[in-house]
Amino acid sequence: MRPDNHSANTDFILLGLFSSSHSSLVFFSFLFGLFIVTLTENALMILLIRRDPRLHTPMYFLLSHLSFMDILHVSNIVPKVIADFLSGHRAISFAGCGIQVFLSLTLLGGECLLLAAMSCDRYVAICHPLRYPVIMRERVSVLMAAGCWLVGTLNAMVHTGLVLHFPFCRSRAIDHFFCEVPAMLKLSCADTSHYE
Repeated sequence: MRPDNHSANTDFILLGLFSSSHSSLVFFSFLFGLFIVTLTENALMILLIRRDPRLHTPMYFLLSHLSFMDILHVSNIVPKVIADFLSGHRAISFAGCGIQVFLSLTLLGGECLLLAAMSCDRYVAICHPLRYPVIMRERVSVLMAAGCWLVGTLNAMVHTGLVLHFPFCRSRAIDHFFCEVPAMLKLSCADTSHYE
Protein backbone atom coordinates (compact mmCIF):
# COMPACT_ATOMS: atom_id res chain seq x y z
CA MET A 1 0.00 0.00 0.00
CA ARG A 2 1.32 3.44 -0.92
CA PRO A 3 1.82 5.93 1.92
CA ASP A 4 -0.36 9.02 1.83
CA ASN A 5 1.07 12.34 0.77
CA HIS A 6 1.14 14.35 3.99
CA SER A 7 2.94 17.29 2.40
CA ALA A 8 -0.06 19.44 1.45
CA ASN A 9 -0.04 21.45 4.71
CA THR A 10 3.66 21.27 5.49
CA ASP A 11 6.34 23.77 4.58
CA PHE A 12 9.64 22.88 3.01
CA ILE A 13 12.85 24.40 4.34
CA LEU A 14 15.22 25.86 1.73
CA LEU A 15 18.76 25.47 3.04
CA GLY A 16 19.83 28.14 0.57
CA LEU A 17 23.10 29.74 -0.35
CA PHE A 18 23.86 31.93 2.62
CA SER A 19 24.90 31.42 6.19
CA SER A 20 25.16 34.27 8.67
CA SER A 21 28.82 35.07 8.01
CA HIS A 22 30.43 38.24 6.65
CA SER A 23 31.27 36.54 3.34
CA SER A 24 27.56 35.73 2.90
CA LEU A 25 26.74 39.43 3.09
CA VAL A 26 29.21 40.15 0.28
CA PHE A 27 27.82 37.30 -1.80
CA PHE A 28 24.27 38.47 -1.09
CA SER A 29 25.16 42.01 -2.20
CA PHE A 30 26.68 40.62 -5.39
CA LEU A 31 23.55 38.53 -6.06
CA PHE A 32 21.25 41.50 -5.44
CA GLY A 33 23.31 43.71 -7.77
CA LEU A 34 23.30 41.02 -10.45
CA PHE A 35 19.52 40.68 -10.07
CA ILE A 36 19.01 44.42 -10.62
CA VAL A 37 21.39 44.44 -13.63
CA THR A 38 19.59 41.45 -15.18
CA LEU A 39 16.17 43.06 -14.77
CA THR A 40 17.41 46.38 -16.12
CA GLU A 41 19.23 45.05 -19.17
CA ASN A 42 16.39 42.77 -20.22
CA ALA A 43 13.78 45.50 -19.72
CA LEU A 44 15.91 47.93 -21.74
CA MET A 45 16.26 45.34 -24.49
CA ILE A 46 12.49 44.95 -24.72
CA LEU A 47 11.92 48.72 -24.69
CA LEU A 48 14.52 49.36 -27.40
CA ILE A 49 13.07 46.65 -29.64
CA ARG A 50 9.54 47.98 -29.23
CA ARG A 51 10.60 51.59 -29.78
CA ASP A 52 12.74 51.28 -32.89
CA PRO A 53 10.69 50.36 -35.99
CA ARG A 54 13.81 49.03 -37.72
CA LEU A 55 13.95 46.28 -35.10
CA HIS A 56 10.42 45.04 -35.77
CA THR A 57 11.71 41.85 -37.41
CA PRO A 58 11.12 38.22 -36.45
CA MET A 59 14.59 37.87 -34.89
CA TYR A 60 14.11 40.83 -32.57
CA PHE A 61 10.53 39.81 -31.82
CA LEU A 62 11.84 36.43 -30.62
CA LEU A 63 14.70 38.13 -28.78
CA SER A 64 12.23 40.31 -26.87
CA HIS A 65 10.36 37.16 -25.80
CA LEU A 66 13.65 35.66 -24.64
CA SER A 67 14.36 38.78 -22.57
CA PHE A 68 10.87 38.63 -21.07
CA MET A 69 11.37 34.97 -20.14
CA ASP A 70 14.68 35.86 -18.49
CA ILE A 71 12.98 38.58 -16.43
CA LEU A 72 10.28 36.17 -15.29
CA HIS A 73 12.73 33.38 -14.50
CA VAL A 74 15.01 35.55 -12.40
CA SER A 75 11.98 37.10 -10.68
CA ASN A 76 10.69 33.62 -9.86
CA ILE A 77 13.77 32.66 -7.84
CA VAL A 78 15.88 35.60 -6.65
CA PRO A 79 13.25 37.60 -4.67
CA LYS A 80 12.57 34.53 -2.50
CA VAL A 81 16.32 34.09 -1.90
CA ILE A 82 16.58 37.78 -0.94
CA ALA A 83 13.54 37.60 1.35
CA ASP A 84 14.89 34.45 3.02
CA PHE A 85 18.26 36.09 3.66
CA LEU A 86 16.78 39.30 5.05
CA SER A 87 14.12 37.65 7.22
CA GLY A 88 16.06 34.56 8.28
CA HIS A 89 12.90 32.55 7.54
CA ARG A 90 13.69 29.87 4.95
CA ALA A 91 10.37 28.06 4.72
CA ILE A 92 8.31 27.75 1.56
CA SER A 93 4.83 26.27 1.43
CA PHE A 94 4.01 23.16 -0.58
CA ALA A 95 1.92 25.28 -2.99
CA GLY A 96 4.66 27.91 -3.23
CA CYS A 97 7.18 25.22 -4.04
CA GLY A 98 4.86 23.82 -6.70
CA ILE A 99 4.39 27.25 -8.28
CA GLN A 100 8.15 27.84 -8.27
CA VAL A 101 8.80 24.47 -9.94
CA PHE A 102 6.05 25.06 -12.52
CA LEU A 103 7.27 28.55 -13.46
CA SER A 104 10.88 27.46 -13.58
CA LEU A 105 10.14 24.50 -15.86
CA THR A 106 7.84 26.57 -18.08
CA LEU A 107 10.41 29.31 -18.56
CA LEU A 108 13.44 27.05 -18.99
CA GLY A 109 11.63 24.81 -21.47
CA GLY A 110 10.25 27.83 -23.32
CA GLU A 111 13.70 29.44 -23.49
CA CYS A 112 15.24 26.31 -25.02
CA LEU A 113 12.52 26.15 -27.65
CA LEU A 114 12.78 29.89 -28.28
CA LEU A 115 16.53 29.56 -28.90
CA ALA A 116 15.75 26.78 -31.40
CA ALA A 117 13.18 29.04 -33.10
CA MET A 118 15.75 31.86 -33.25
CA SER A 119 18.28 29.55 -34.87
CA CYS A 120 15.62 28.51 -37.41
CA ASP A 121 15.04 32.17 -38.19
CA ARG A 122 18.77 32.75 -38.71
CA TYR A 123 19.02 29.63 -40.89
CA VAL A 124 16.29 30.96 -43.19
CA ALA A 125 17.90 34.43 -43.23
CA ILE A 126 21.31 33.01 -44.20
CA CYS A 127 20.35 30.16 -46.52
CA HIS A 128 17.32 31.75 -48.19
CA PRO A 129 17.87 35.52 -47.98
CA LEU A 130 15.65 36.40 -50.95
CA ARG A 131 12.72 34.36 -49.67
CA TYR A 132 13.19 35.36 -46.02
CA PRO A 133 10.41 38.02 -45.97
CA VAL A 134 7.98 35.50 -47.45
CA ILE A 135 8.95 32.56 -45.21
CA MET A 136 9.33 34.47 -41.92
CA ARG A 137 6.22 36.61 -41.96
CA GLU A 138 4.99 38.25 -38.76
CA ARG A 139 2.36 35.54 -38.32
CA VAL A 140 5.05 32.82 -38.42
CA SER A 141 7.16 34.49 -35.72
CA VAL A 142 4.06 34.96 -33.53
CA LEU A 143 3.19 31.28 -33.95
CA MET A 144 6.78 30.29 -33.12
CA ALA A 145 6.76 32.34 -29.92
CA ALA A 146 3.30 31.11 -28.93
CA GLY A 147 4.36 27.52 -29.60
CA CYS A 148 7.39 27.94 -27.34
CA TRP A 149 5.21 29.27 -24.52
CA LEU A 150 2.58 26.56 -25.02
CA VAL A 151 4.97 23.60 -25.18
CA GLY A 152 6.95 24.94 -22.21
CA THR A 153 3.73 25.26 -20.20
CA LEU A 154 2.46 21.78 -21.13
CA ASN A 155 5.83 20.22 -20.30
CA ALA A 156 5.89 22.01 -16.94
CA MET A 157 2.33 20.94 -16.11
CA VAL A 158 3.22 17.28 -16.65
CA HIS A 159 6.47 17.38 -14.69
CA THR A 160 5.12 19.51 -11.85
CA GLY A 161 2.06 17.29 -11.49
CA LEU A 162 4.21 14.17 -11.36
CA VAL A 163 6.71 15.57 -8.86
CA LEU A 164 4.06 16.96 -6.51
CA HIS A 165 2.22 13.64 -6.63
CA PHE A 166 5.11 11.85 -4.87
CA PRO A 167 4.80 11.49 -1.10
CA PHE A 168 7.30 13.57 0.89
CA CYS A 169 7.78 11.86 4.23
CA ARG A 170 11.49 12.38 4.80
CA SER A 171 13.14 15.53 6.02
CA ARG A 172 11.56 18.62 4.50
CA ALA A 173 14.93 20.36 4.09
CA ILE A 174 15.63 21.04 0.40
CA ASP A 175 19.37 21.32 -0.11
CA HIS A 176 19.02 24.17 -2.57
CA PHE A 177 18.08 27.86 -2.72
CA PHE A 178 14.84 27.23 -4.64
CA CYS A 179 12.47 24.34 -5.31
CA GLU A 180 13.60 22.26 -8.25
CA VAL A 181 12.72 18.77 -9.38
CA PRO A 182 15.97 16.87 -8.57
CA ALA A 183 16.17 18.37 -5.08
CA MET A 184 12.52 17.50 -4.39
CA LEU A 185 12.89 13.93 -5.68
CA LYS A 186 15.56 13.31 -3.03
CA LEU A 187 12.96 14.02 -0.33
CA SER A 188 10.40 11.55 -1.63
CA CYS A 189 9.91 8.29 0.21
CA ALA A 190 8.51 6.60 -2.93
CA ASP A 191 10.48 4.98 -5.72
CA THR A 192 11.22 7.78 -8.22
CA SER A 193 13.38 5.72 -10.59
CA HIS A 194 10.64 5.42 -13.25
CA TYR A 195 10.17 9.19 -13.27
CA GLU A 196 13.90 9.84 -13.40
